[in-house]
Amino acid sequence: MKDLLTQAASQGKLLHSALHNILDEIHRAGTSSLEHQVVEELTAREAWSELNDRFFRRLAFGTGGLRGRTIGKIIASAERGSAAQGACPEKPAVGTNMMNFANIERATRGLCRYIATRFPGKKCSIVIAHDVRHFSRKFCLFTASIANNEGLDAYIFPDARSTPMLSFAVRHLCAQAGVVITASHNPPHDNGYKAYFDDGAQLVEPEATGVITAASQAQITADTSPTNGASTITLGPDIDDAYQQMLLTLPLSDALRAKKTPLPKVVFTPIHGTGRCAIPPVLQKLGVECEIVAEQTTPDGNFPTVKSPNPENGEALSMGIALAKKIGAPLMFGTDPDADRMGIAVRRPDGQFELLTGNQIGTILAHFRTYQLFKNGTLNHSNKSRACLIKTFVTTELQARIAQKFGVKLINTLTGFKYIGQKLKRYEDAVLKAVPGTDYRALTPEQRRDLQLRHGTYFIFGGEESYGYSGTDAVRDKDANAAAVMLIDVFAEAHARGQTLLDYLDDIYRDLGYYREKLGQFVMEGAEGAAKIKALLESYTTRPPAAFIGSPVIKTTNHAVDTLHDADGDELPKELMLAFRLQNGTQIIIRGSGTEPKIKYYLSAHRDNTTSTPWTNDQLALVKSQVDTEVETLWREVEQDALRRTA
Repeated sequence: MKDLLTQAASQGKLLHSALHNILDEIHRAGTSSLEHQVVEELTAREAWSELNDRFFRRLAFGTGGLRGRTIGKIIASAERGSAAQGACPEKPAVGTNMMNFANIERATRGLCRYIATRFPGKKCSIVIAHDVRHFSRKFCLFTASIANNEGLDAYIFPDARSTPMLSFAVRHLCAQAGVVITASHNPPHDNGYKAYFDDGAQLVEPEATGVITAASQAQITADTSPTNGASTITLGPDIDDAYQQMLLTLPLSDALRAKKTPLPKVVFTPIHGTGRCAIPPVLQKLGVECEIVAEQTTPDGNFPTVKSPNPENGEALSMGIALAKKIGAPLMFGTDPDADRMGIAVRRPDGQFELLTGNQIGTILAHFRTYQLFKNGTLNHSNKSRACLIKTFVTTELQARIAQKFGVKLINTLTGFKYIGQKLKRYEDAVLKAVPGTDYRALTPEQRRDLQLRHGTYFIFGGEESYGYSGTDAVRDKDANAAAVMLIDVFAEAHARGQTLLDYLDDIYRDLGYYREKLGQFVMEGAEGAAKIKALLESYTTRPPAAFIGSPVIKTTNHAVDTLHDADGDELPKELMLAFRLQNGTQIIIRGSGTEPKIKYYLSAHRDNTTSTPWTNDQLALVKSQVDTEVETLWREVEQDALRRTA
């Protein structure tokens, strides 16, 4: 077998990095017969492309931790076992670039050992959650057993739970770390591993490098015998109750809290995922009648009713829209498998449903929550400078206009909710520094808010264009369960005014201006795809574009090399992301995805309302037509330019 692999590498069929990793893998101590059987079979079949994809690199942390295929494009017979064709194989895919037990062991040992250095002499614990994906429960139990072997107690849930609930539980249980096994909205063949620190947020620097370094030095032994008296504890319903009680504190409107106006029934789909755990019971407690898409309620890692379990895509919400039409519901919404993203569709006057983008949903929530806090007197002229909205650079600048209108801070972060979590930790630390001895996590939301407005910064709302939102610092990741509650809050207020959510959004446009965004992307899978993405990204620094749609590029920002600061004065981390601003105000941001094999293009154009009078309906319609056309024309030019660069 080694001769065949070496020969394939010499002929250019097998990457040298893949050859190196294959030989390392099959010769390392503790390698099971499975690895040998799979490599032998794929070599005998001359499946060089498959071997390249599986072994060209070691799976590394991105913006979402580890994420990759857990089922190969070609499934070896030793992996399939007795599973039927089309069913989940018995074993996860072998490969250094695959989501499997070996990579989970390496990551978990690295995480646990780093935790031990950060909390010397302390008996540490870790909370582990998982979604409904293939191998998720097995990966969860294995992670717990490795943590026990490293001397950490492990808390696990009795079955699947959402990503935001993991973040909440880390804080609630005062654990030192957390892990959730999920690939969020990725295709069924993927799975992932997201690591969290003791603040309940995903790893950022220096913790990320610390864990990665420790993981790279960890040996894979598959030893799961507990040490230091460590054990695995299955959590009871108390943690669910605590999380749901937190969600019930989110509504701000009298319309929902006082239940003055009966709401029409809404439709919800969890798309076979974990949203079913919290959203239906919380809406019931709020007195909201919610019809669930029955066919998509059952947990199923195959996600059999959709092409992709991603609420960003209209197809994933089509069954929910059909049900909403059938029962006459004005609103439907859906969450992805780990319930950190939410998409919605709103009924128009003609009876058809309109999908809202992540930017539009975030804009509605940001505006509504800020407006309500001023309306009820929580925020006012004297304290507004200590409140903030947080968004990522690739999220609509309309939210910056909202912050400007109300006089609150607008914080821009790099892409990834972990950076929003990082800001929330700094705001918490500011309170703890000003008021030593405060048990911050035991405070009520009102008590935390009062301290933040006096000593730090009060977090109103945060979001990113990829359908992730947060309205509380009790959770340090995007939270579709919380987003659903905040959505119903706006819906109730708009309904009391005789409006739809589309009307509410148009009111924002008429007042502040119209902003339109578009996400363009190219998918490039495997070893060859990764090389193409790298080369394409580099081309924009070596050969930067001069102009698009007849407008010259007047400013280029390279987040990998430029020193940038946010509105708090904090220096931003470096990341390969390029922003080109055109003379006409249009912007293009280009970055490689940290969780998927994609290069992404974030395009935006706008027209501000610079008068003190809201636009009329006719004025808004004209502006929408002009800006929409501008964005679509821009994408065609950017797309053609990218194709030329990859030719």
